[in-house]
Amino acid sequence: MKTKNKSNNTLLFLFLVTIVWKPCSVRALDYAIGADLSFLKQAEDRGVQFKDSNEVKPGLQIFKDHGYNWIRLRLFHTPTRLPNNLEYTIALAQEAKKLGFKFLLNYHYSDTWADPGKQYIPKAWEGKSHEELVKAVFEYTRDTIVAFKEASVMPNMVQPGNEIINGMLWPDGKLPDHWDHFAELMKAGIDGVDAGRGNADRPLIMVHIDQGGNQKRTKSFFDQWNSYGIAYDIIGQSYYPWWHGSLLDLRENLIFMANEYQKDIIMVEVAYNCEPAEYRNKPAPFPETPEGQRQFLDEVHRLVLNTPHNRGKGVFWWEPATGRGGRRTMFDRNGNAMPVITVFDKFVRK
Repeated sequence: MKTKNKSNNTLLFLFLVTIVWKPCSVRALDYAIGADLSFLKQAEDRGVQFKDSNEVKPGLQIFKDHGYNWIRLRLFHTPTRLPNNLEYTIALAQEAKKLGFKFLLNYHYSDTWADPGKQYIPKAWEGKSHEELVKAVFEYTRDTIVAFKEASVMPNMVQPGNEIINGMLWPDGKLPDHWDHFAELMKAGIDGVDAGRGNADRPLIMVHIDQGGNQKRTKSFFDQWNSYGIAYDIIGQSYYPWWHGSLLDLRENLIFMANEYQKDIIMVEVAYNCEPAEYRNKPAPFPETPEGQRQFLDEVHRLVLNTPHNRGKGVFWWEPATGRGGRRTMFDRNGNAMPVITVFDKFVRK
């Protein structure tokens, strides 16, 4: 009799967990044509003019005109040099929402860039114990989500941490040595999203690493991550071919992820150079020219569309509109949009 009661209690617990939260990917996710435009507002505030066929337009409108339907914005805790604090990010999200963009919020959990080579703890959290960091991540995420909700720009998707293949909030959550700490920090961020959203729709949760063409490292990370049983919805990958493998490597990894993990997949950071940079001394998959840029994005998009089981759900270009030029931008030195911005025209225009 005791065994039966224990079994019934277990079933009741699992049922309650199921009705309280389900991964949101059970909802059909529209294909995301996106761009990380975190520097766009800063550029336009400084007087930069973006143009499409020599016509000056707001930068967001140019992307909207070419079929873009998602904006990705990073959030730093207390930046001292970069603009991406809470107030700035809310203002840019509000402008994007007015044009109908959906919004992916990218928590760096740092005062500056967080990526595979660095994951600096915010100055405000220095010296905290692991338990105190977990509490800080939860409360900060909760409070910032409340701020976005109150500003009527609730994110449609959230990624706790940026390119977290080597963990976050070093040294406490650094991988591979501190997987338990890392998982607790990530769960605190995800729980903070839930605590902050109130009655609003739950944003999709993305787990973002930077191994687009590396099946071995992707498997190593997600096998370990999934062993903790923390619910999430989207696998996010970065893909820059000079770092992350060939297009064939990307194809094989998309097939592997779709079959192995049964999660939707977004290439949440991709970019290519419009002038010689990474391939000066070795053969390139495409010319490092404006036209080569277009060919690259077109091919990545094709591979994502062909991901098995319809699991390929979108592509985001990283920082195409900094206003400072650069090799991976979508705008030339005169501010004119280059051919790469037209890749999705044929898919969205009627």
